[in-house]
Amino acid sequence: MNSVAAPVVVRASSRYVRVAPRKARLIADQVRGLHIEQARALLEFSPRGAAQDIRKLIESAAANAENNHDLVADEMRITEITVDEGPTLRRFRPRAQGRASRINKRTSHIAVALSPEEE
Repeated sequence: MNSVAAPVVVRASSRYVRVAPRKARLIADQVRGLHIEQARALLEFSPRGAAQDIRKLIESAAANAENNHDLVADEMRITEITVDEGPTLRRFRPRAQGRASRINKRTSHIAVALSPEEE
């Protein structure tokens, strides 16, 4: 038997985040594959609102790595981050001549996976 240990993958997810998936994917694409310290620095100073939600999710995954898997969070890399579409909240805005138009308030499901740095 070949006893090669599978790499540890630490996951965290956040559901029903009130940010449009298209906007959150712009941030997710920037941090995918980065070392966790680089991702923290990039997200800390990003002007986009979705950056704070993703930063909190990455911090949660790092805490999961330390508390549940006895790993060092600062030696982790973001191997996978996905932003999926959640349910859309539909709101209506009054318009001229008795009409109404729909406003879609989109939500996202964000999932992140960290793994230890390969030496």
